[in-house]
Amino acid sequence: MNPNNQRKWQALGVSTLAFTVNFAVWTLFSIIGIRIKQELGLNETEFGFLVAMPILSGSLSRLPLGMLTDRFGGRPVFFLQMLAVVIALVGIQYAHNYTQYLIAGFAVGLAGGSFAIGIAYTSAWFDKHQQGTAMGIFGAGNSGAALTNLIVPLLMATYGWETVPLIFAGGMLIVAVLFWVMAKNDPQHIDGPQPHTTIREQLLPLKEARVWRISLYYFFTFGGFLALTLWLPKYYVGEFSLDLKTASFLTLLFTLPTGLVRALGGVLSDIMGARRILWTTFWISLVCLFFLSYPPTTMTIHGISDVIHINVELNQWVFTLLILVLGICMGLGNASLLKLIYDYYPHNMGSVGGLVGVMGGLGGFTLPILFGLVADLTQIRSSCFMLMYGLLASCMVLLHFGIRASEYKQRLRDAYASSFLES
Repeated sequence: MNPNNQRKWQALGVSTLAFTVNFAVWTLFSIIGIRIKQELGLNETEFGFLVAMPILSGSLSRLPLGMLTDRFGGRPVFFLQMLAVVIALVGIQYAHNYTQYLIAGFAVGLAGGSFAIGIAYTSAWFDKHQQGTAMGIFGAGNSGAALTNLIVPLLMATYGWETVPLIFAGGMLIVAVLFWVMAKNDPQHIDGPQPHTTIREQLLPLKEARVWRISLYYFFTFGGFLALTLWLPKYYVGEFSLDLKTASFLTLLFTLPTGLVRALGGVLSDIMGARRILWTTFWISLVCLFFLSYPPTTMTIHGISDVIHINVELNQWVFTLLILVLGICMGLGNASLLKLIYDYYPHNMGSVGGLVGVMGGLGGFTLPILFGLVADLTQIRSSCFMLMYGLLASCMVLLHFGIRASEYKQRLRDAYASSFLES
């Protein structure tokens, strides 16, 4: 393997490791938040705000972190970001009431900004024909959420939930040092910062409607994944009367495949095209959400000689299977969208990827809050899936008309080129 080829795969490996650990930290409140909810006596809406607060700050930090990465390179920005997260994790020890926990969660949320740093840093190493594969492998860092679901309940049972943030801080510090030692400056920043790129130039693509459509799709695929990662442990506990360890394990069956299939989604996007992969995963997700949305129902039928009662509800295993398929579709959709960003904006991965990441993160922030609100208002636990069904249907309508508009513009260009050649 030549040195340049080795360096790019090494960069991809360490950035994926860093993103995985950051993602594990970013979703930490989905587990320890359940204990905080019990201790403080929070209602569903307050719990939704608590687990969503890290997602808010992680979302808002993505655009500026992406722009800083475009300017200074991923190596220094990634390292400093991880050091800041270590400090925030230690700070959780000093929170004692609801407001303080919200502030602590907001600070820890900086871990979510690692996405924008990572895609800009990773994409700089790879050629166009490998972008889907590289973005898919990097995106597999979403499986850090599975790491949280797997080890946090065990750590809580052994050491108490208050010790968990300190353990995560130690792990993050080790990864930060490892990243600084093993990562190299990407090819665009070997000689240092890029002074010629102005903020206006970086933000210019954000005026295009296509960027905002892609952002909305990512709002569902990534924001929905993140929201369910935060919400499912409590959903399993409430709907199926499971203990926290079992609920966390079953949530792992959603989070782990979703992260891992992103690598496959990247490869398929390189081979088959990102748009085709996205459209297929949307249709399958719509079917899954239809069945997940249906609440437990008892129908009374007045027959000829008797009254018939029919119970319709998903059992624990059918529900988990549907969640598994939905998660796989979200993972494939996430990878296809990252490939789509590079296809249209290869020189603005930091700013465009940052904005798309902001919208995806905002989905992870707003959806848990809305889940809590609709659950409190309707008293139907599956109302969260009804909400996601409506969101996905809106995305599919926009995607359909976006494709039609793109095809129409292409026909006009072809017709103009043909008439120009004939003249």
